[in-house]
Amino acid sequence: MNTSFPSSTSSYSSLALYLVYLGLLVITFLSLNLLNILWVKPQRLRKKLERQGIRGPKPSFLYGNVSEMQRIQSSAIAKKATHHDTKSNINVDFVGDDYTCVLFPYFEQWRKQYGSIFTYSIGNKQHLYINDPELVKEMNQSITLGLGKPSYVTKRLSPLLGNGILRSNGHFWVHQRKIIAPEFFMDKVKGMVGLMSESVEPLLKKWEKCIEAQSDRLAEVRVDDDLRTVSADVISRACFGSSYAKGKEIFSKLRTLQKTISSKGMLFGLSTFGQRKDVKSLEKGLDSLIWEAVCERKCQETPLLKKDLLQMMLEEAMDHFASKEESKHFIVDNCKNIYFAGHESTSVAASWCLMLLALYPQWQTKIRDEMSEACPDGVLDVESLPKLKAVTMVIQEAMRLFPPAAFVSREALERTQIGHLDVPKGVCIWSLIPTLHRDPEIWGPDAHKFRPERFVNGVIKACKAPQAYVPFGVGARSCLGRNFAMAQLKVVISLITSKFTYSLSPSYKHSPIYRMVVQPGHGVNILIRKF
Repeated sequence: MNTSFPSSTSSYSSLALYLVYLGLLVITFLSLNLLNILWVKPQRLRKKLERQGIRGPKPSFLYGNVSEMQRIQSSAIAKKATHHDTKSNINVDFVGDDYTCVLFPYFEQWRKQYGSIFTYSIGNKQHLYINDPELVKEMNQSITLGLGKPSYVTKRLSPLLGNGILRSNGHFWVHQRKIIAPEFFMDKVKGMVGLMSESVEPLLKKWEKCIEAQSDRLAEVRVDDDLRTVSADVISRACFGSSYAKGKEIFSKLRTLQKTISSKGMLFGLSTFGQRKDVKSLEKGLDSLIWEAVCERKCQETPLLKKDLLQMMLEEAMDHFASKEESKHFIVDNCKNIYFAGHESTSVAASWCLMLLALYPQWQTKIRDEMSEACPDGVLDVESLPKLKAVTMVIQEAMRLFPPAAFVSREALERTQIGHLDVPKGVCIWSLIPTLHRDPEIWGPDAHKFRPERFVNGVIKACKAPQAYVPFGVGARSCLGRNFAMAQLKVVISLITSKFTYSLSPSYKHSPIYRMVVQPGHGVNILIRKF
């Protein structure tokens, strides 16, 4: 009889049993690791914050406070639809409406419940909400690389921004900033004032034709689309040596991609397969268009009289990246960043400015009077720009009431001290800018009113805590294009106001909406006539 068979069977059984045990061990290990990522680690971070006296809403497993945020948001939208329908320009009280109660109602509810510092969760990411002026000041003064952009947010924005300067962290961010920031230093911006004026001219002519078509009477125009075209033309010519007409398709895809990413599902991290597919397709098309424009520049035989930002990026990519693919990503990603940041936020700020000036025509008069004095020949140049105090105050007040950037967002990439707070590694920090900008304790009882004169002696004298005025963000990661944006806004608003008088159209519906920036939900329609 063959006695080896039972022995072989026993070996197979032992091997099978071993594999079962190994499989169970692997599953247990993975399950424990997953549990640690999804629940244990976030709870540990939460406890560290709670030991410092920081409270917040209780999170649920997997989703954190997302379900509660969605419920509060739905309730606020329903309440607005029932009791506070959109208002027209017949009643200017909407300027004082706290739109954060509709756009970000969960923050307002929790702020009233827990104070200006509280903690909450989105999925497995623990957050620290800060709206205390002194702590914002500490963030402003911090130069550590340990405070970067939140990774889970930038991951969702990757199709729009790649790994460019707005999204990257650490030393790679420092490297990119060194390349891009000098293009927006004040000495460079001064040389762009003439270019900015030239970019406004087509808009002025277009509006004049609209008035002529109405037999020189009032004409109605929607300003936000036209202002977006102006801003896109300025950034295209200043940084990339091309006009808006050439980059029109790029800006169109950017805008579509922005709307898709800003949809409700994407914001809460619950995107559908269809949304992800649409985003991927748009991203691919956008990257191809930008690279095509870059290749056209590479093939350009006529040397540039003056280097622009694109030329600087091309040279930097050739010097610092070993592979063609790395070089391509660096250039395309930062082109997307500059295209988006350079035209979207500025055009939205200009739209809010014109909306407010349409409501308060006395400030139109002040701007015209200063323009007549500073530019008697009607030509706005770099020498006359600093003399325009009224338009500066209007822009500052518009960006206080309606800052395009809604948040300051950071992630503690390492354990970080902010004032008296010990922020553990992995915690995300958020500050809601409109709340800081409308706080009566900081700005006084008229905090919700349009009063540009509060800035007559600058930001330092405008409120009790000037560090709470942050339309361009805070700290080392504040907007590097702030000088560029302010100069462009002054040029655009001054030239429009010197040529036209305008009022808010009855068709205007005040409904701020958040699509990565806070913008007029239904656009801005004004009635214009020649001055």
